[in-house]
Amino acid sequence: MNSIRQALRDLRALLRSLRIYRLDRRHTRTLRAFYQPFVPSGGLVFDIGAHAGDRTACFRRMGARVVSIEPQPMFAGFLRLNHAFDRSVTVLQCVVSDTPGTRTFMVNSSNPTVSTLSSDFVQAAQAQDATSWAGQVWDRSSSVTAVTLDQLIEQHGRPDFVKIDVEGAELDVLRGLSTALPLLSFEFTMIQRELAHECLARCAALGMTRFNVSLGESHALHFAQWVDLATLRDFVNGLPIEANSGDIYAASGPGS
Repeated sequence: MNSIRQALRDLRALLRSLRIYRLDRRHTRTLRAFYQPFVPSGGLVFDIGAHAGDRTACFRRMGARVVSIEPQPMFAGFLRLNHAFDRSVTVLQCVVSDTPGTRTFMVNSSNPTVSTLSSDFVQAAQAQDATSWAGQVWDRSSSVTAVTLDQLIEQHGRPDFVKIDVEGAELDVLRGLSTALPLLSFEFTMIQRELAHECLARCAALGMTRFNVSLGESHALHFAQWVDLATLRDFVNGLPIEANSGDIYAASGPGS
């Protein structure tokens, strides 16, 4: 009986995420306009932390091949069903981390979009000063298979763009990458500001030298021109706690 109740709870959570991320036409429209300069038609994208698949679907509509990574069974199953007849989408039910193996994945049943590998993220979200995260509960865990970005590249090819949204485990994903990529993004939160700096340092160590940022779900870059590491660091330091979250973009090679 408990397993049935949990399955129904997971289904409700999936339907909630689909309503937020897949059925909002404005969200879909602005998402495509935002990613258009980053994703070439016929290119390859890794969607790490695909969740309900709004980014995966967006990248496909733009003509890209997509490797979509999602560890939660209900969401991975939906992605497989949604792209069952599309050979240009590969759905992998796993996580991406610094080394291959298995990991403990902490699930927030009521809000699965913030399920995570990171106990530090859970602790930060439950701190007294993390008011925007009040009420979030990670109520169960599961064992999941982990692969590295290097392994994904070896198997599927060098991506033109990688989107990383893994709720506090972004640095582990980047540590599993040994070479610069044309472009990647990683989520950051104000409750783990220092983690954003560590991820920036990792990107710089890999040879990625140009940066930008998009706050929340604005689907817009903050800087009109790409900036250097120091400028982006200062920007992150100056953000108020109310900014909550965003995505940092790191690029290699020349550009404006």
